[in-house]
Amino acid sequence: MRPSTLRALQRAAELTRQNCFTEAVLVAEPVIFSADDQEGAEIRRWLAEHVADFTEQKESQS
Repeated sequence: MRPSTLRALQRAAELTRQNCFTEAVLVAEPVIFSADDQEGAEIRRWLAEHVADFTEQKESQS
């Protein structure tokens, strides 16, 4: 997976945790739609392995 794709997915996860769903889709959608078959498979695998990144609250660092 391209580093830019990974950064976009990570940012989308962060936005989702912040309840910024529209922004998350705007960040993730272009990289998902532009992925070729191989990268698309890598994105699906990454998403399956990182479901918690989209649903769990991260502990704030003090």
